[in-house]
Amino acid sequence: MKDQQIKKISKFLSLVLRHKPETIGITLDENGWVDTNELLEKLSNKNRNITFLQLEEVVEKNNKKRFAFNETRTKIRASQGHSLSINLNYKPVEPPEILYHGTATRFIESIKEQGLLKRNRDHVHLSHELDTAITVGKRHGKIKVLHVKAKEMFDEGYKFYFSDNGVWLTDHVPTNFIDFIK
Repeated sequence: MKDQQIKKISKFLSLVLRHKPETIGITLDENGWVDTNELLEKLSNKNRNITFLQLEEVVEKNNKKRFAFNETRTKIRASQGHSLSINLNYKPVEPPEILYHGTATRFIESIKEQGLLKRNRDHVHLSHELDTAITVGKRHGKIKVLHVKAKEMFDEGYKFYFSDNGVWLTDHVPTNFIDFIK
């Protein structure tokens, strides 16, 4: 498949596996999984015909590794970023000293008041790579990268999780753990 086709399928899968499974008439289990064959059937019913091999290609080639199969490839789910209540069963893990969060400058005043909030997502998303945070921030406007004192947060009892696709997750980042570096 061409990259453009993979991107198009990936965007639609993000919609149904992270936010609106009802769009195609599927139900995610409590951990976000759906039967792979059911997903393909329901996609077909909505004139979005893709084969299992094409689905595998989307999962493997998605540059953000947004999706994962179970070990037998009989189920699929989004790795993180749900606006639905999903228990991804990630175990708490100690983060690196510093993590990064890319955002737009227009959100800085709100962040200075409230910290980083998960809003309609299941977690606040953080990166251990500065370049990734920059890329994310650029999607939202004029960029600002925040430095999060993750290890200090962890030492004070905050939980961090590491998703299957390399995104660090936490419930909230209070302002006192954020460096607003110019």
